[in-house]
Parts: sequence; structure tokens; C-alpha cells
Amino acid sequence: MGAVYAARIIIGIGIGALSVIGPMSIVEISPKEIRGLLTGMYTVSMGIALLSANFCVLGIHRNVPSGKFQYQIPAFSIAIFLALCIAGSFFISESPRWLMMTGRREDAVQTLSDLRRIPVNHPRIVNEVRDIEHSLIMERGDVHSNWNIRFIARETFTVPSNLRRLQQVLFAYALAQLSGANAVTSYFIPIMSLLGDTGDTERHMFLSGIYGLSKLIFSIISAFFFIDIMGRRKSLYIGITAQMLSHIYIGIFMKFEQHGPVPKGASTFAIVALFIHAFGYAVGLFILPYVFGGELWPNHIRSFGGAVGATFHWLCLYALQFAFPKIMSSMNNWGAFIFFAGWCFLGLLYTYFIIPEVAGLSVEEIDVIFQGPWYTAFRRSKRGTVLNGVEEKGFAGAEVETKE
Repeated sequence: MGAVYAARIIIGIGIGALSVIGPMSIVEISPKEIRGLLTGMYTVSMGIALLSANFCVLGIHRNVPSGKFQYQIPAFSIAIFLALCIAGSFFISESPRWLMMTGRREDAVQTLSDLRRIPVNHPRIVNEVRDIEHSLIMERGDVHSNWNIRFIARETFTVPSNLRRLQQVLFAYALAQLSGANAVTSYFIPIMSLLGDTGDTERHMFLSGIYGLSKLIFSIISAFFFIDIMGRRKSLYIGITAQMLSHIYIGIFMKFEQHGPVPKGASTFAIVALFIHAFGYAVGLFILPYVFGGELWPNHIRSFGGAVGATFHWLCLYALQFAFPKIMSSMNNWGAFIFFAGWCFLGLLYTYFIIPEVAGLSVEEIDVIFQGPWYTAFRRSKRGTVLNGVEEKGFAGAEVETKE
């Protein structure tokens, strides 16, 4: 067991790093029109992993006799996949913004050209490069400034506009956990038993796999049809509302079920409500915290800000999963879901009053939204207002976009 614990710690270090680097890298190389979709592919990959893990365990449970192979097969399967990832990492592109920050302008331009599949002299490439250069100058005074960790930390925690970014990222990650989504996923089988499903272990494992499949499908739908097309705010409205209503129904069902028999249809719909909850989570608080964690930050503190957000995310995840059984027992089971529904309602209010719309804006244009009072950010997120603000700050290329 000592070796198992040590391995889990090492795996956790790797997962922690990748949860920062993955979304941040995608944000930095993505065209602004589909940045949400491409960043959403990160959560789609997580859905594929969850689905694969569930059915891998189910297949081993059915077909592999009890013994060492039952835990060795999944462990070696993961190792093989990660080896393929390591090999693939030699063929990925470096971030053009990072290349520009380190003085490698020609490499940055060529990388952008390769990523966009257009010539280096194309107006889009020229404007993107100018915007990146100008934003770096605006942030520090020189494209090639040497930013140390002390300066980056001071910028993150003392500059008002960056504090607003930090607040939004941390609240998004916190609301994702306080909405009860990951607690439901982790304790899916016990919750199914409370809702009246009395199947055996194999049935519960199969239903866990189907739940993982539903989250994967909903994540794909969200990435393609919600996050960029409908925007960040509307996606959050729809997703959080679906979570809140499903929590309320499950809580009411459990309350009545504790006082006597309930109709079979009510029990069946309570299980359906879990899948409605999965849809709501996939559309809103599953994808968007990762998107916000990468796209909201200025270039020079993006990695640090993303790391702070991811650290807070894992702390919240641990705290909620650790506390969930106590929350359930102290609130007589049904009260826990009303508790989560209350946080969803607060999430709706927070979205309406605080979260700005950044869909379709470049990473440089987003900076304009966070200049000014926090309580008017959602008003400044309108496209025309942002572009006017960009022109006033002098971002190269913004004037061309405005005229177009």
C-alpha cells in the first residue's frame, strides 16, 4: 500500500500540472472565434477518460478472475496511453505569446502561420502579432521584459483589474464544486441506492458508465453549440438552472420517500434528474471555469493565475468530496440537495451581476472589460463597447476589425 500511496502522489503532481497547462495552452493558440470550443475539448477529453475508466473496470469485473490482474490491467493501460501522449508532445506547437515574450518573434510569427494555415503576411497574422506585441508593451513597457515570480505575484494580488480576474476564476471553480456536481459523480452509486435503484454491483457499475457517457455527450454538445455560439453568460444561465431544478426535485423526492412509498414514476424521474443535472453541469460549470482560468489573464501572469485557480479548484474538490457524506447525514440526505440548489441560485445571481461576456473577443480585447468597477463588467462586455475601449488603448489591428 505504501507504493500505491506514493504512486498516487506522483500521479497527482502530474495531473495538477496538466490541469493548468492544458487549458492555458489551448487558449493561447486558439482563434478567438472558437476559443471556447477548443478549450471545451479539454473537458471532452476528461469525459472520454471517465467513460473509458468506468467501462474498463466493468469489463475487468465481468471477465477477469479475482487477483492481481484486476488492478494491474487498468494501471498498465494508463501507462501505455501516457507513453503515447509523451510521444505526441514532441509534435505540438509552442505558444506564440510565450515565444514573443522570450524574444523569439520570428518563431512566434511562423507558429501562428502554421496554426492558422495562412501565410505569414496575411492581414490576420499581422494583426494578431501586433496585438500581442502591443499588449506586452502595455503590460510591462517592453516586449522582452524579464518577469520574475515576485513581480508576477505582486501584479496578480495587488492590481485591481487582476484581482477581479482572480475573483472570477476562483468563484467559478468554487461554484462548480458547491453545485454538487463532482460529489454526485463520485457518490453516484450510493445516491442511486437512495433514489430506489436496488440493482447489484454490476448494474451500478454499468449505470456509472452510462452516466459518464452522458457527461461526455453533453460536453460535446456544450462545446459545439453553447459556449461560443450562445456565449459564456447564457451557457451558465442554462447550465446552472438545470442543475438547480434537478437538485430541488431530488431533494423533494427524498423528503417524501422518507415518509412512505412513492410512485415508481417519481423514482424513475429522480434518476432522470441526475442526468439532467449532468447536462446542466456540462453546459455551464464544467467547461467554463477551465475556459475562464485560461482566457481572462494578461499574457505575463496567465500561467501563474491559471496555477492559482487550478490549486483552488483541487482544494475545493477535495473539501466537498471529503465533506459530502457528513453533509448528507447531517441534513437527512434530502437537505443536502436543497443546500446545493441554494448555491446554484447564488451562482445565477453571481453570473448576472458579475460575469462579463467574452465570447468572440481576443485575449488582448478581454483586458478592456476588467478596466473599471466590477459591478459594471457585464455591461462593458458588449462587443461595441469593448472595441471602442480597445481603440482608445491603441491596440493595433482593432481599428481594422471595427471598420470591417
